[in-house]
Amino acid sequence: MQQLRNRWRSIVIALLVIVLPLAWYKWPSTASAAEANLSAPVKFGDFKVVVTNTGELRARKFVQVTGPTGAQSVNVYQTKIASIVPEGSLVKEGDVIAELDKAPAATKLASVTLDLQKAQADFTTAQLDSTLNLAVAREDVRTAEYFLEEKKLAKEQAKYEAPTLKRQAEIDFEKAERALAQSKRNLDTKTKQAVAKMSSVGADLGRQQNNLKNIQTVLGEFSIKAPAPGMVIYIREWNGKKKGVGSQWNAWENTVATLPDLTQMESQTYINEVDVRKISVGQKVSITLDADASKKLEGTVTHIANVGEQKPNQDSKVFEVKIDVSRADTTLRPGMTTANAIETASIKGVMSIPLEAVITEAGYQYAYKKSGSHVVKQMIETGTMNDNEIVVKRGLTKDDRVLLAPPADKTGIKTETIPGLKPITAPVASGDTAKSVNVPAGVARPAAAPGTKPVPAKTKG
Repeated sequence: MQQLRNRWRSIVIALLVIVLPLAWYKWPSTASAAEANLSAPVKFGDFKVVVTNTGELRARKFVQVTGPTGAQSVNVYQTKIASIVPEGSLVKEGDVIAELDKAPAATKLASVTLDLQKAQADFTTAQLDSTLNLAVAREDVRTAEYFLEEKKLAKEQAKYEAPTLKRQAEIDFEKAERALAQSKRNLDTKTKQAVAKMSSVGADLGRQQNNLKNIQTVLGEFSIKAPAPGMVIYIREWNGKKKGVGSQWNAWENTVATLPDLTQMESQTYINEVDVRKISVGQKVSITLDADASKKLEGTVTHIANVGEQKPNQDSKVFEVKIDVSRADTTLRPGMTTANAIETASIKGVMSIPLEAVITEAGYQYAYKKSGSHVVKQMIETGTMNDNEIVVKRGLTKDDRVLLAPPADKTGIKTETIPGLKPITAPVASGDTAKSVNVPAGVARPAAAPGTKPVPAKTKG
């Protein structure tokens, strides 16, 4: 029996010798991993504030492919795109890119043709009327001349007659003279009337002939050809949808497509009204492509819209920002989606911690830091922040670690303060790149310059 007990005692001791070292090795590593997940080291180095947004590549320079330029002159104001080559097609100069629906122009052509026929009929009628009227007037003049000659002979014969007959012959002669003069005046008037009439109907005929010529020219331009070689890129309508077959074309928005210069590209993006205040012309941009995440491009902000606009399905207003792609790349294509990281500020050699590690109480900011095996509630002075981190000016060192969440049990935790530090009562000063960044609950903004108005901090979710 004693021998059995000794055997069991030996087995238990052997198991303890094996299990205890394994437990000691395993448990500290698990605790260390949990601690690492709940804390973060104080970072030291360059601190950057970056605004990230998606954009779309497009060419800075391009040739517009337009429809009929004289459509308004013939009262053809809109029609539909009957056909168009696929977007991205490579075309040569003179190649047909699109066809417009000719129905509205064909209706106008029929109307102009009828007007021209009427004008031609009116011109012919006016010609015949003028010819007839002038012939009658000339005949009246000739008849008056004959009548005057007869009265002249009668007057000469009556000079040997009685005075009464002589006087009657003189009166008849005078009447014949006046009749001839009146006939000549009538001929002159009718000649002028004929000239005026023919001028009027001739002008109307010329106008209708010109209308017919113009409408025929416009109809010929309904087959839209490429003015230069290039790649066909569709344009977008007011609602952002690309023009294609069935889209409306009108004389005020004459462009159907564009032929971009692919050697000069830019990314067009829209920045919300909060972040746009951080952006200025000349800032550097890091550009990546959704189509090729490995490709890294550099860019520069070249344009910021002065007026915001409301985009569909968006509550806040956005401002158009153009970013010039610094280096030409033959693989870039208009319409590619880009991720634009605009560097709005860079501070060298500063400490920073995650935003989650900062809490605010009574106007002061604190962080829970590890101090050996204990935790200390440390007052801190903060500065610029970005979307994830905030600069710490005082209160921490480069070797500290901070908790990402306050400990559940705060009993016995010591609070260390910074003498002379004033509470935060105002937002950051004008021009600080962090003034528009959303801040998590419990994180306050750094102090501002005197005279600025406070803006409440925004909270996430």
